[in-house]
Amino acid sequence: MSNFLLWLVGFVFVALPSTRFYRLKTLLLAACGVKVAKSARIVSSVKIVGTGELSIGDDTFIGHYVSIFCSPPGISIGSYVDIAPNVVIVNGTHQVDMDGLHTAGKGVCNRIIIEDGVWIGASATILTGVKIGKKSIIAAGAVVNSDVPEYSISAGVPAKTIKTWNPVTKMWLKSNG
Repeated sequence: MSNFLLWLVGFVFVALPSTRFYRLKTLLLAACGVKVAKSARIVSSVKIVGTGELSIGDDTFIGHYVSIFCSPPGISIGSYVDIAPNVVIVNGTHQVDMDGLHTAGKGVCNRIIIEDGVWIGASATILTGVKIGKKSIIAAGAVVNSDVPEYSISAGVPAKTIKTWNPVTKMWLKSNG
């Protein structure tokens, strides 16, 4: 992705109605190097920064004021994903350096994978290196710093799995921890 082109596209996005012209927005993001499906719906206030590979699947919705910080190796957002307002997705962090002048040491970036059908609630934070399994739900305000199993609900800081969907009984089961 081109950081400079993303910056320019940000000015165009601001001039567009928030929840209209989705196809134009996907075309503009594709011109910046984002692998984005034609049917993706991206709200104008979304902020995308970085040079990593970003892919966004079919019929995915990315809501108001979502921030995506994408460094190599990148972020993969599947199809049919719903991302609520004010979500932050960041695939970079720093090693802790207690010997240097800055505690934030060497930068580290790991791939984030958000599988198909995931629903991420408002103001959640998705941190580097996590995989969120198919059809999972991330509660509003959760901080996801480890993998989330498919067909589950995770909540809290840090996020923990609180329920898992049983496809046989078609019921949610409480998790043990």
